[in-house]
Amino acid sequence: MIISKCPLRVSLVGGSTDLEEFVQTYGMGSVISFPINWYTYITINKNITSDEYIINYSKNEKRFEPKDIQNDIAREVILEFNLPPVIMSFNSDIPSSGSGLASSSSYLIACIAAAASFVDKHMSQTEMCRLALTIERRFNPLTGYQDPYGCGLGGLKKLDFHKSGRVVTEQLTSNVIKEHNMYLIPTKIERISTNILDTISIDKSLPLLTLVDKFYDNISSDSDFFDLFNQGWEVKKQTSKHITSQELLDREKKIREWYPNIKGLKLCGAGGGGYFLVFVPKDHPTIYSNAKNININYNGVQTWKI
Repeated sequence: MIISKCPLRVSLVGGSTDLEEFVQTYGMGSVISFPINWYTYITINKNITSDEYIINYSKNEKRFEPKDIQNDIAREVILEFNLPPVIMSFNSDIPSSGSGLASSSSYLIACIAAAASFVDKHMSQTEMCRLALTIERRFNPLTGYQDPYGCGLGGLKKLDFHKSGRVVTEQLTSNVIKEHNMYLIPTKIERISTNILDTISIDKSLPLLTLVDKFYDNISSDSDFFDLFNQGWEVKKQTSKHITSQELLDREKKIREWYPNIKGLKLCGAGGGGYFLVFVPKDHPTIYSNAKNININYNGVQTWKI
């Protein structure tokens, strides 16, 4: 049995500049993000009882031909690695897609890691991220650069995406993050990210590129960190009318009432639903029961052969 797990990710600033249209138009994009201690999981076993590919996720598929598999991730990875009939299972720490935490990219990297281990092919984490981006764009062309690299590589990172396709990663540290609690608070609104990404104005996203550089320069300055973090959220809201809604604005207001000394707040991912990322001082009690404390994951994708 092969077991792999890959963290989900949150970005602090720069989301939308990682879209291919933005990178090709302005020459590069840049994001500061990190993976978290919530995961997707893939298990792969050789099917020794039949010639079927059995895929277990929210559905249960049984197919004799890989090309007939409906699950995009399973199908493309099985074809990519030329896997024999296997039993492949998907599990996650979050209940559904549409979270804004890059669950599809996380699943895909976990699946690549498991498949590579199954066929005894050594791949670095960076190679897995690069392959994941290529594969995901086959069935989701709007996938941004940040999702696979944000999930698959551990630690707080600055990610620069160049027009040539080159991705440059730089590991960062921030005392500000260490001195605050980070929470994810569910909006309980699911959405399809591509429906939002397709409406984002790349021109209105351009100020985010400057904010990333400023954020990078002030990542350990408490007041500047949160000033720039919150500025990024305000700019993000202007890039598409679908990023937020009156319902989400009302929920944001409610969260600020629960946490009166809140330091920073934004919606994760493309927006429109999913989770709010919230920063509060360490000594602030957890008031809302659905607020889940998160931490930075430093390992990235991992695999075990049992």
